[in-house]
Amino acid sequence: MDITLNGQSHPLAGTTTLEELLESLDLRGKPVVVELNQTAILPRNFSSTEINPGDAIEIVTLAAGG
Repeated sequence: MDITLNGQSHPLAGTTTLEELLESLDLRGKPVVVELNQTAILPRNFSSTEINPGDAIEIVTLAAGG
């Protein structure tokens, strides 16, 4: 299936959760903000939120610095 990830087409092998997607992108456990179809998803819901074909996902990584 295909989704849109940060504005780009991104193929997925099959049913996936947000947590699994973050793990595949090496972002699991890192400070990120995730929007699924323009709705912010809380980190506690990543493991239970399934991704469907055609979904639009935006992932923003947070970084501290000065």
